Amino acid sequence: MIRSFRNKELANLWAGTRSKIDTRFRERILARLTFLDAAAAPEDMNVLGWKFHGLQGKPKRYTVHVNGPWCITFEFENGDALNVDFEQYH
Repeated sequence: MIRSFRNKELANLWAGTRSKIDTRFRERILARLTFLDAAAAPEDMNVLGWKFHGLQGKPKRYTVHVNGPWCITFEFENGDALNVDFEQYH
């Protein structure tokens, strides 16, 4: 289950309220958030084409590709996704 967001606009999109996130990305983002909300472990996000991988640093974060340099990043603790963000990290 998704417990928290770092990005307010991403949280708004997930809640179904007005969001400033580019409409070109919304369908892809919502597909990934739906999977993330149902995930029991970070590896559940390892879907073909999403380029799932762990990032360096503490706390441990993971990423899935959305479009171009844009990714959804997140932490995972006790079966929940935390601090979910939509960012360019390259």
